Amino acid sequence: MKLYIAEKPSLGRAIAAALPKPQKNHKTHIELANGDVVSWCIGHILAQADPEDYDAELKKWRMESLPIVPEQWQLKPIPRTRAQLTVLRKLVKQADEIIHAGDPDREGQLLVDEVIDYFKLSKTKKANIQRLLISDLNLPAVKRALNSLKPNSDFMPLSISALARSRADWLYGINLTRAYTLQGQKTGYHSVLSVGRVQTPLLGLVVRREQEISQFVSKPFFQVQAHIALSSNEAIAFTAKWQPSESCQPYCDEEGRVVVKALAANVVNRIDNQPATISNIESTEKQQAAPLPFNLSQLQISAAKQFSMNAKLVLDVCQALYERHKLITYPRSDCRYLPKEQLKQAKGIVNTLAQSSLPCNKPAQEANTALVSKAWNDKKITAHHAIIPTEKSPENINLNTFEKNIYLLIVRQYLVQFYPAYIYQQTKVHLLIAGGHFLTQAKMEKQLGWQVLFPKSKKAQTSDNLKQGYDQEQTLPALTKGQIVHCKQGELVEKHTSPPQSFTDATLLGAMTGISRYVSDPAIKKVLKETDGLGTDATRAGIIDLLFKRDFLKRQGKAITATEVGVALINALPEMATLPDMTAQWEATLTAISEKNASYLHFMQPLTNIVTEMVYGASQQSFSGLPKVAFKPKRGKKTFQKKPAKKAS
Repeated sequence: MKLYIAEKPSLGRAIAAALPKPQKNHKTHIELANGDVVSWCIGHILAQADPEDYDAELKKWRMESLPIVPEQWQLKPIPRTRAQLTVLRKLVKQADEIIHAGDPDREGQLLVDEVIDYFKLSKTKKANIQRLLISDLNLPAVKRALNSLKPNSDFMPLSISALARSRADWLYGINLTRAYTLQGQKTGYHSVLSVGRVQTPLLGLVVRREQEISQFVSKPFFQVQAHIALSSNEAIAFTAKWQPSESCQPYCDEEGRVVVKALAANVVNRIDNQPATISNIESTEKQQAAPLPFNLSQLQISAAKQFSMNAKLVLDVCQALYERHKLITYPRSDCRYLPKEQLKQAKGIVNTLAQSSLPCNKPAQEANTALVSKAWNDKKITAHHAIIPTEKSPENINLNTFEKNIYLLIVRQYLVQFYPAYIYQQTKVHLLIAGGHFLTQAKMEKQLGWQVLFPKSKKAQTSDNLKQGYDQEQTLPALTKGQIVHCKQGELVEKHTSPPQSFTDATLLGAMTGISRYVSDPAIKKVLKETDGLGTDATRAGIIDLLFKRDFLKRQGKAITATEVGVALINALPEMATLPDMTAQWEATLTAISEKNASYLHFMQPLTNIVTEMVYGASQQSFSGLPKVAFKPKRGKKTFQKKPAKKAS
């Protein structure tokens, strides 16, 4: 008997639909006509044991019992899914062959692996387990996946990486939450100080951003613009901006902006009504390839910017589009590339979209499936690929507004792979006026290419041009190197430095995916350029949501800010616990484990030492800055004495 073990019932039913009929449907499994069985977990059905499961004495929180480091790690059944675990135990024992059908990521790999390990299979039976990777729940895709089984042993590094992550979160969260909570109690704060290796540095990012904003003092800086005509008796043709020389640096800030008004005013006076020489012209044709298809984080960022949707809502909508409607591929993906094998389905997907009545029909009709973008790259594929539409037609499917918006975002990002490059001519003109260096830049579009699918308002175009250094929407006249033109007048422009912006859903997710920008250690920053990230695509939404549930974060319009207790917690903790350096480096090591470039022990041994040091540091830390009055727990929530392990993640 073959036993297929899916991660969830929805996946189990999709697998069964592609297997022999007739079938008997049970609450816990499906029996096939040939005697094979499809069953499932219901998400996690095993959990890390609590400290008191190792030693009853550890139920009481005491500083002297820390750190708690299990010698032999244990898992225990989750009570609400115990019945499913019992059925799986019986089926695994009866099975001659097992097919692992967890979700195609590191957590999905571990989720089924740990259940199989819990039943203590023989070495032979375990060695023969096959891996079924499904990222599209539609029948043709499931059938293709069933014909492409792989040895489960190939995915062991992915499982070990997830196991290391799970145990790291337990060690860090349990020990430091207990240590800091006990210290907080000494100063009269009688509530849990929940600490996690990802959630706490993330909270630290928000708190520090708000501190920067509150402490910000706006300062003026000055620019000089030269208004240029082709001759002294002609109208102004374009404007160029003064580039301060090396000798001006003492009068500039760290970003090279002039802060002494008299210096800028002097330049204005010197260039008024003066000849200007074109010292150099650089004209380059540039091509911009279409953006890659979405992974989950990039989709969440786009949805936050365009529709003000938070990360958790985007993930929930994606799950519905994947499981219920079967319109998109597996959504919890951290990959933005596609396997070359997928090109076989491209024409069918685009044709389906072209025949739909959704706004994507015209872009799909104009797509050229003969074009192959850089997205198709087998070397960049791990357990999953980018999120794309499936071959299933969206016609006659009643999508709510959120579902429709997210689906169309995914569709557009897929369709641009079949559009040509965006091509433009970039021109830089350097001028010398009264000994000063001036620069103007212009951009002329030659082929819109994929950008036709991203129409921009005039305001957005102007904003983009400013970001890229193009001063205005100006067209440059024909110019030659050495040509003498005329500066009709100089203009002094006074601007003011702006405070950093509060985080929003989009920028907070952006900070998590590009965490190296917020890392202080240059060596770690260098490491993280390649393996960048705080948390994973699958966990980021949950971590942000958790900080809101624990009343550490709050919303003020689109802005995400820290609550009083969130600020107090970060101020009370040692800096090491609140910075992303350490946990971002851990994520890099976890990725290295999944890619066979690091070992479990290489990760866990230093981590255990760090936790031990931080527990000792907590015992020396003053928490006098915390509020003296405890925050009341919300009704229905258990207090930390009853279930300490559940408060740490």
